[in-house]
Amino acid sequence: MYGSRGAGGTTARRASAAVLGAALLIAGCSSGDGDGDKDAGAGITQQPRETDPFWVNPDGTAARQVVSLEKAGKQDQADRIRRIAEQPTGEWISPDNPEEQTRGFTEAADKAGRTALLVLYNIPHRDCGQYSQGGAADGDTYRSFVDGVAEGIGDRAATVVLEPDAVLHLVDGCTPDEFHEERYDLLKGAVAKLTALKNTKVYLDAGNAGWGHPDQIFEPLRRAGIDQADGFAVNVSNFYSTQESIAYGKRLSAKVGGKHFVVDTSRNGNGPYTGGAPDKQWCNPPGRALGETPTVRTADPLVDAYLWIKRPGESDGECKGGPKAGAWWPDYALKLAGG
Repeated sequence: MYGSRGAGGTTARRASAAVLGAALLIAGCSSGDGDGDKDAGAGITQQPRETDPFWVNPDGTAARQVVSLEKAGKQDQADRIRRIAEQPTGEWISPDNPEEQTRGFTEAADKAGRTALLVLYNIPHRDCGQYSQGGAADGDTYRSFVDGVAEGIGDRAATVVLEPDAVLHLVDGCTPDEFHEERYDLLKGAVAKLTALKNTKVYLDAGNAGWGHPDQIFEPLRRAGIDQADGFAVNVSNFYSTQESIAYGKRLSAKVGGKHFVVDTSRNGNGPYTGGAPDKQWCNPPGRALGETPTVRTADPLVDAYLWIKRPGESDGECKGGPKAGAWWPDYALKLAGG
């Protein structure tokens, strides 16, 4: 209801793409010490470390699209997609071989002297049967998933955005009551497991500026482990402006002990879509644009970073002509990037 996150229907593709981190490490494609190192394909560079310490995947979906467009002689379109390909975006970890995936991504990031941005989206009863439905079969399966993620990260630097919508759907009535206690326990356990790692930061998803009021979610966040987390994330996969998101985050921060937060700016350049039915305004809305590029230089000291958590160009679900949630949609990507 508040933004399909983009993992559903893409498990096999995610698992396949995830292993590329290790391949990049072996092949030496990821940049080593300098910001100007390029891979042999699209020529993707890392962003300046002092403003954006997060790893840019030089062989991500957008980068491969750049190569394809250049080979087809469509340089103008390639240049627009490059605006996406050259920014760090979240790597959404699939349930297949999570240890292998996270090891690959974090090793490649570490080789480049960067921090991997990872998203865990596998909570049981995920997305309440909507476009990104699914998740782990049960609590024990989810705990094993988190254990694998932690093992794969090890002591390498990672920032983890934990379970988009998981707390929000406990509050809005979407998740049935009988699953609430288990979900709180799973989230709190995941926070504890991941924050115990040497160089991992964890941000628990906390909704967006349009869904409700911080008074509705601060106590659930505490039950889910926010006190132990590094902070929370707002606007994941959504479109609310950075200004609106910061205002929401600051109100919520005041309720949870002054915790810092991160803002997903991947697609909020034109703010939220207001046409059509309210419950469909979040799903592949037209006329949207890329937001501020990822950076740790933000407009407020409580905001640790602007991040592209949702990967621009991936569908929210099978609505408005889009493919399955999480599938790359070239036409939508071009429109987001200014075409």
